[in-house]
Amino acid sequence: MSDPTPSLPRAFPRVRSAPAAGDLWDTVDELWRWLEANRRADGDQEVLLRVLKLSEEVGEVAQAVIGATGQNPRKGVTHTWDDVRSELCDVVITALVTLRTLTPEAREVFARHLDRVRERSLGT
Repeated sequence: MSDPTPSLPRAFPRVRSAPAAGDLWDTVDELWRWLEANRRADGDQEVLLRVLKLSEEVGEVAQAVIGATGQNPRKGVTHTWDDVRSELCDVVITALVTLRTLTPEAREVFARHLDRVRERSLGT
């Protein structure tokens, strides 16, 4: 008897070429400027709303995983692992734009933090 639960994906396709780091941060800056031009609140309230947006995006990842694995018997399989990957990308984008909201030096702050995590996790 086979397990009716869809399994986790075994392998992900490799990305052929990733955008240069400058392209990533240029896009983050563009998105930040767009949000700033269309802001609905000011000061701390705007920052809090952007952090809440991050929580919403994380919830969408959870919803996609539940849908990809068919964990809701009433709904069955409603998402794909491509949906999960897409939602994870939305989390990353939202987090980077939120970091940019907190500091114009988001690129440097992130790079320093990533270096600390690399060192802590992988050593020298």
